[in-house]
Amino acid sequence: MDKLMAILTDIRPDLDFEKQNKLIDDGVLDSFDIISIVSEVNAAFDIGINVADLLPENFNSAEAIWNLIERYNA
Repeated sequence: MDKLMAILTDIRPDLDFEKQNKLIDDGVLDSFDIISIVSEVNAAFDIGINVADLLPENFNSAEAIWNLIERYNA
């Protein structure tokens, strides 16, 4: 989770990802942020997030993103 938090903070240092739980629903992250996150997460965790997983519920919080990563690593 620390690696993910570092990625998120690098992309959006202005946000507190530990407290935000509606990043998509509240319009905090835009499409460019999501593309950046997916690209960095894919590289850092050696996964390939599928287009079918680009759903708001998978990116609304750091925990949701972490759960997505764990599903790919299972």
